Amino acid sequence: MTRDELISKIHKVEALYRSTQSQGEMQAARGALERLQAQLAAVPQPAVEFKFCLTDPWKRQLFLALVRRHELQPYRRPRQRYTTIMVRLQRKFLDDILWPEFLQLSQLLHDYLNEATRDVISRAIHRDLSEASEIPGLGDSPE
Repeated sequence: MTRDELISKIHKVEALYRSTQSQGEMQAARGALERLQAQLAAVPQPAVEFKFCLTDPWKRQLFLALVRRHELQPYRRPRQRYTTIMVRLQRKFLDDILWPEFLQLSQLLHDYLNEATRDVISRAIHRDLSEASEIPGLGDSPE
């Protein structure tokens, strides 16, 4: 049974479930609906092409490594920018596994690189890493 056929059957069973008044029919429809949804979950979704634009070189390297670790093939089309990464994968895999994993590791990498940068600058250049202070009145234009 194809994915479209399963979805069509699920819609029919849901319509039956909503329209029935009998407790027995409702229970049978609920059971059929659960079985059809389990079948639908077992049918693999088709791979879809996704486009990612990652301008940060560290995040791009991380994303490429994750894609390859999951045995996917990243690519670019001719004339696409170096920051563009194309990947064909299932939407569910992207939403449930790849993207959450990327976001979590990206935050860890960002924190590590930020700490390392601050450490090197404070040791080699100057200890004060605070932001520039705002001086009142300097932004006013003379009248």
